[in-house]
Amino acid sequence: MRCLLKDAWTVAIETLSWIELRKLSERLALAKTVKQLDVRDPNAVRYAYGLVVETIRRKNLIDKVVNSVLAPKEINEFNMGIQAFLRLYVYQTRVAKHWGEFNLKEAESIAKLGRSILGWKTLREAEPFLGFLLTLQLDHVLKEADTEERIGLQTFHPTWFVKYCINLLGRREAGAFLEADINPPPTCIRVNTLKASEEAIVKKLAAEGVKLEKTEPLKHVYKVLGSKQSLTDEASFREGLFYIQDKASCFAAQAADPKPEMTVFDVCAAPGAKTTYLAQLMQNQGSIYSVDYSVRRMQAWRREVARMGVKTAKPVLADACVSLPFALEADVVVLDPPCTSTGVFAKQPSAKWRLKPRSIEKMADIQWRMINSCAEKVKAGGVLTYSTCSITVEENEMIIERFLKQHPEFSLADMKPEMGLPGLKGLEKCRRLYPHVHESNGFFIAKLLKQQETEN
Repeated sequence: MRCLLKDAWTVAIETLSWIELRKLSERLALAKTVKQLDVRDPNAVRYAYGLVVETIRRKNLIDKVVNSVLAPKEINEFNMGIQAFLRLYVYQTRVAKHWGEFNLKEAESIAKLGRSILGWKTLREAEPFLGFLLTLQLDHVLKEADTEERIGLQTFHPTWFVKYCINLLGRREAGAFLEADINPPPTCIRVNTLKASEEAIVKKLAAEGVKLEKTEPLKHVYKVLGSKQSLTDEASFREGLFYIQDKASCFAAQAADPKPEMTVFDVCAAPGAKTTYLAQLMQNQGSIYSVDYSVRRMQAWRREVARMGVKTAKPVLADACVSLPFALEADVVVLDPPCTSTGVFAKQPSAKWRLKPRSIEKMADIQWRMINSCAEKVKAGGVLTYSTCSITVEENEMIIERFLKQHPEFSLADMKPEMGLPGLKGLEKCRRLYPHVHESNGFFIAKLLKQQETEN
């Protein structure tokens, strides 16, 4: 147990350091650390990942607590290893105990662990503060903050984002959204009817101990109520009988309504969630051209497409900001561009702290270039769907509003199935999904129909 703990904390400290140093996501930083340290114990890696995610989720509050004890110094004046250790220490001894009674023996054990990982000389400059961190009252920290900052500290969001959400949704709705953003939405899976019948897959999963509940009105989508082990460890997962996919993402693919024998462009396709669902809805008939600019992400796409038994998809390495390298036009173009990920902070908490208000404008510029590239490749009578896992208007309604003004040959179309809330800014045919309303990622979807060419 001691060895597992030391491995897990070593991995967690190094992973947090990479996140801070290189602005990597949790998963990328963890993968880099595991490779670098050559950690073989999957239990230690899982434990470390849990520590990292829950600590980074609360980074603003934890740093506020640490800085109040360190004053006039601040946490970022220490080296990366000490910063990571202090954050993990506060999480484990205080946050995980809901700021209640602390366990002195556990705290002493963690300090000893820190010495063995970082070296006693390195940790020595931070040790005098560990006792104060154990006894500090949270109310003392919160009362010094103004209203928006306090909401941010209590829901673990940057103050600027709290203000943005209040302006967008109103104070009450913003509060509910930010609260729901603390915990990831329920896990959903899409059963893969390219491999077997839906009934047979559901029965097999039940036999493996996976409890499911059908998610209406989506096709093939189920909420996971419980499982005996990690879903990715199930034999059914390895066999490609299901894909772990948020229901908002499933809705975006289904709203595109691809049919067998159609030509479909899936733009920003990696790692393959949309491609594999589009192929399933098309019954593996027709052609899907999956475009992405990332070699690394396309490797994941190839693995997923093979695992799910997709026969009709072809990978295309290209930058959709410039143009789509096709002479042909598509019946359906599905665009899911890079975004600020403001709808998935619960799943990717490190994204909250990388983001700045100006990031929204930068991302909207990329999205604008991509949607224009895609528009050129839609057949007359064809469809372009645009979706993001962001809740900002700049990346969503404002892009669509501007697009419709510059492309009068397109108009908004109704989506089936009926899900979500109407879009903002009067674009009611667009759909929005929120964690606190729909138990899904925050999401935006627009379906744009290109008019048929008229004969002279």
